[in-house]
Amino acid sequence: MAKTKNVFICADCGAASPKWQGQCPGCGAWNTLVESVAEVAASGRFASLAGSARLQTLSEIEAREEDRLPTGIGEFDRALGGGLVAGGVVLIGGDPGIGKSTLLLQALTSLSAGSRVLYVSGEESGQQIALRARRLSLDTQNLKLLAEINLEKILATLQAEKPQVAVIDSIQTLWSEQLSSAPGSVAQVRECAAQLTRLAKLAGVTVILVGHVTKEGALAGPRVLEHIVDTVLYFEGDTHSSFRLIRAVKNRYGAVNEIGVFAMTDKGLKGVSNPSAMFLSQHGQNVPGSCVLVTQEGTRPLLVEIQALVDQAHGNPRRLTVGLDAQRLAMLLAVLHRHAGILCFDQDVFVNAVGGVKITEPAADLSVLLSIVSSLKNKSLPNKLIVFGEVGLAGEIRPAPRGQERLKEAAKLGFTRAIIPEANRPKQPIDGMEVISVKRIDEAFDRLRELE
Repeated sequence: MAKTKNVFICADCGAASPKWQGQCPGCGAWNTLVESVAEVAASGRFASLAGSARLQTLSEIEAREEDRLPTGIGEFDRALGGGLVAGGVVLIGGDPGIGKSTLLLQALTSLSAGSRVLYVSGEESGQQIALRARRLSLDTQNLKLLAEINLEKILATLQAEKPQVAVIDSIQTLWSEQLSSAPGSVAQVRECAAQLTRLAKLAGVTVILVGHVTKEGALAGPRVLEHIVDTVLYFEGDTHSSFRLIRAVKNRYGAVNEIGVFAMTDKGLKGVSNPSAMFLSQHGQNVPGSCVLVTQEGTRPLLVEIQALVDQAHGNPRRLTVGLDAQRLAMLLAVLHRHAGILCFDQDVFVNAVGGVKITEPAADLSVLLSIVSSLKNKSLPNKLIVFGEVGLAGEIRPAPRGQERLKEAAKLGFTRAIIPEANRPKQPIDGMEVISVKRIDEAFDRLRELE
């Protein structure tokens, strides 16, 4: 019997190395090589799914919009770009217990009323899923379930049943007979995902894969897993909070950074049609350190409260953010000192985006600075004021995209004043909204003093 040969596989990119190294030779990541069994290629293992293709020019191909299959959950459809696409592969990841399986069980139950669906569970037994469905009061009469982790059996079931939508929960639990490594290894995850994707494209089945995440919040397994699928969704939110967000970070059939907002209830996840009102539900008026930001998530403007706490440091000053970029906060404090003359070098600065939302766009810069100065001086900002704008290193305030939509959303929710970049000043006045446009950070503080 031949001796088993071991290799070291990078958990990020899947590159192989004959011996352990601190740095991956493929992608350069540190401490990502994991010992695995060397796989021997099986002859013709893709033959059953291989389809013939002919050479053609691009002009011969008829370009048309893909038909969408609504899931019956509006916020889920929004994150997907309007619904599921036949033959599309969706990868959804999130922390344990955040609601991935619950949402997909609700979606499949809704789809089962008019479509053929299949739920493949590799982590839970049929009894456990039945108990969850009963707790959520779901009608699962037409929902078919397969509790299996063997890839070949799953592929055979998919080819026999020909469902329109299939959920694989989760991709890390599957294993293929063609490989000798354990379920969840880089080779198994990559092989199973590739086989399921190939079947989805050939048979027109919409496949939704559930993926585990690492401690850093990224999807576990090789990064090639994100490249071969059509859509990547991330569940965000604190498990101790009732609010959940689904963010699309990749979508071949729709816009990226689109989000869906949910509230976790005893009957499952419920879509939130007006998330701005939800994020501002506990917004306190006349509170120092609080500023309302209008951020843009995909095609949807959202009003989010930014809170800052500035306090005397005892030792080394701390800079801590929740939902915002900590490195950008350090840069903004340097701009505040250089171009506005406000010192925070001996102060602890804590900044929080209320509601568990993660804000990545630079248009939050101006609202962060105003909330910091408000807390430092212990003076609240004027009532019904919204702020947005990017702050540059030279102290200039740069425009934010879709400024008109942001202002209209704020006016709809009763806000009457706005401090925005000069380039975002609307050509036509907005009813009930006083727009204050500024070019530089020092000008913004001057105009703010006039409002007081």
